[in-house]
Amino acid sequence: MYRFDRHLRLLMFNEIEKIEIAARSAIVNITSREAGNPFWMTDPSCFYDTTTFMKTKQLIDVELAKSREDFIEHFHNTYSDPYPPAWMLAEILPLGVLTKIYDNIKSNQIRKKIAQEFSLSVPVFNSWMTIITVARNNCGHHARVWNRTFALRVLTQRRMVRPWLMIPVNQKKAYFSLCIIKYFLNIISPNNDMKAKIDVLLSTYPSIDINAMGFPCGWETEPLWQ
Repeated sequence: MYRFDRHLRLLMFNEIEKIEIAARSAIVNITSREAGNPFWMTDPSCFYDTTTFMKTKQLIDVELAKSREDFIEHFHNTYSDPYPPAWMLAEILPLGVLTKIYDNIKSNQIRKKIAQEFSLSVPVFNSWMTIITVARNNCGHHARVWNRTFALRVLTQRRMVRPWLMIPVNQKKAYFSLCIIKYFLNIISPNNDMKAKIDVLLSTYPSIDINAMGFPCGWETEPLWQ
């Protein structure tokens, strides 16, 4: 069980990395373009809640202070601006902080355009990115994943534009997190081999109870996994 959980965490972590890059790019590039402001991430006029903005700005300050990235040091040595542009900041911020920044963007039109990159509504995109962040943190901190029951309430969309689930599942189990990861991957990398990796993992550890992970009977036939 321990070895299975370790390999499952590695599988999830590697796939989440691709989602993280895509989400960062969408948030930064679309907002920078639509706002016409490369420094929007530290501009209070771009956000609707001042208190939340101040909290995220403090987190930006912390990450900037401890960053040893060459591009951050080069910026400070070359320019007089107090903060680097958004695309630099996004590289050093944890995914959870970036999700909070997204949720606080004043323009609903901008948030909608970002969510539409993944064929999702704003609330569902924000909810699923929170699940991705939690899964990433669990994997990164070597926390048990395979049969864990997650406490977060997940939002879903009644009408999905892209292939999704037909069989009802327990949203608090690992299988649902895997489904969200697979959903994003199908957009980012349509020819991804996540299903094949899961098949290999499950066949390598046949004694693992996949029901405890939330896998429903016939999950392989779901449109999402085709």
